[in-house]
Amino acid sequence: MAGLNENLYGQQKITFSDDPIWEDVPPIPAEEPEGSLAAIAFPPKYAEATAYLRIVMASNELSERAFRLTAHIISMNPAHYTVWLYRFRIMEGLKLPFDDEIKWLNEVSLEHLKNYQIWHHRQLLMDKHYPTIADDKAQVNILARSETKFITQMLEADAKNYHVWSYRQWLVRRIGMWNIQELCATQNYIEQDLRNNSAWSHRFFLVFSDPMASSGAAIHATEADPEVPHAIIERELAYAREKIDLAPQNQSPWNYLKGVLVKGGRGIETEKAFVEKFVRNIGEGDEEAVLSTHALDFLAEILVAEGEKERAAVCLSRLSEKWDPVRAGYWKLRQQQLAF
Repeated sequence: MAGLNENLYGQQKITFSDDPIWEDVPPIPAEEPEGSLAAIAFPPKYAEATAYLRIVMASNELSERAFRLTAHIISMNPAHYTVWLYRFRIMEGLKLPFDDEIKWLNEVSLEHLKNYQIWHHRQLLMDKHYPTIADDKAQVNILARSETKFITQMLEADAKNYHVWSYRQWLVRRIGMWNIQELCATQNYIEQDLRNNSAWSHRFFLVFSDPMASSGAAIHATEADPEVPHAIIERELAYAREKIDLAPQNQSPWNYLKGVLVKGGRGIETEKAFVEKFVRNIGEGDEEAVLSTHALDFLAEILVAEGEKERAAVCLSRLSEKWDPVRAGYWKLRQQQLAF
């Protein structure tokens, strides 16, 4: 790769058996049991590379050639988690530059959008690097900006990439990115696609795990948090309602609304007037109107909280019979649970 040390990041252009760098290494080929019913037919290049991998791992060789070997295998099989762990061990042993590895990793990540091992490797790199700059606010800010820029590039390819959002959440907690810029960036993803559940989840994390405006890790995500300011609860309730009004049949803001109520220690029945905007005359024949099945489900939960189980049963019955028959079995189970 351009700008990187060829001894560490150069491509393997000839076979290992013809490469003088490896002439002292006897490869260990994979052996299939005689008469195996499901022998794995590895491509010749991959089989050769892993044969050399076995011998260097067996001797715990931490060298430049072993480091290049890991990249070669990763280019053919990026899901090989053992190779990733070995690569990181070599990095530690040789004390290789963080910036070079991140540059290489960025290019690999863009080629393999759905690979998990890439992001685990990135976390290991960050965990190793961050303590060395933690006391330098300027360097931390530079790191935060560069990581955010790359995450944005990844999300341009797939705005709902689970691994990227998981890493983003980890990064916020790891280097303290509890700021308005992160919240605004997340909000932009919601504005672009109201059904981006990953963005909704990240917003909830940012708002209700911020150590400056919540109890942080001391309170579980599904528990009320008295440390969250009243103004924030009101803001988030209003935000959820606004997005529900735009797309009533989108489940994400309904779930978010419930989560905010829990965090604020408020009963679900406090949203009854809002919910009834989307459902009318349930169980009354032709007068019945439902603009959102999620609202009808929400109303059923409200009625249970108010002790009106019979009316709640009617809501669930209408969901199974007319408004959401695809999940009839689920709604019938919910009806049965009302008896307990």
